[in-house]
Amino acid sequence: MPEGDTVWLAAQRMNTALAGAILRRGELRVPQLAAVDLAGATVTEVVPRGKHMLTRLADGRTLRTHYRMDGSWHIYRRGTRWRGGPGRSIRAVLATDEWECVGYRLHDMRVVPTSQEAELVGHLGPDVLDPDWDVEEALRRLCSQPDEQIGVAILDQRNLAGIGNLYKVESLFLTGVHPWARVADVPDLRALVERARTLMLANRHHPEQSTTGETRRGQDHWVAGRKGRPCRRCRTPIRLGDQGPDLQERVTWWCPHCQATPAPVDPRARTGEPGTEARRARYQ
Repeated sequence: MPEGDTVWLAAQRMNTALAGAILRRGELRVPQLAAVDLAGATVTEVVPRGKHMLTRLADGRTLRTHYRMDGSWHIYRRGTRWRGGPGRSIRAVLATDEWECVGYRLHDMRVVPTSQEAELVGHLGPDVLDPDWDVEEALRRLCSQPDEQIGVAILDQRNLAGIGNLYKVESLFLTGVHPWARVADVPDLRALVERARTLMLANRHHPEQSTTGETRRGQDHWVAGRKGRPCRRCRTPIRLGDQGPDLQERVTWWCPHCQATPAPVDPRARTGEPGTEARRARYQ
């Protein structure tokens, strides 16, 4: 799943290509927006907000796109062959005289007046990569649900925006916190949140997402993707479990020794299943 740093980097590149330019093509290839033509509009800026990307236009409109599990934007010089996948997976084309930005498998596309962006992203907590990052507000929101599993709470975009599954499991490991521990039982919640932010800041300028300092495949993460392999610190086999309301998408890796906890936890524990809209609000 693309995380906040992936969206941040894509937004920077899109902003470089589009900001200040007039769109010669502005196609949105989804049924609900098929009649919307953005051609002729001038792009003022492209900015990230958590895992959302906001393309703002000078005519007072904003295009919101979300990657979810498999979306991506590809940027090509005009006339270059597009290589992001089959044509049927293209959801948006924003093209200027110089650049062609092609959105593949994008989700939750909306066009709203820029003044009404809060309808799309107003539910989000403080953005981990925002220059005005507000750690106190993020901690306040996390602490408002003391009995929630920390591995669920830190992914809840209503608490803080941008952290995804990779940075969840890696920051929990590096701070020695068990994924199923209650928020109230985390000894240093600030250190956990700031560690996740530090990892994301370190990776936001390049597509590689290393948390170990190594970029070689298989050496770039502490626990993510390492089920059954020895912990890099203690050699205990890394474990894998399902966590959260959408269990098929929220696998969790952890070291049972380095992340041991005195509080009773059950790796098979489940929280109450929220409704579809509540589930969507948690992770977007």
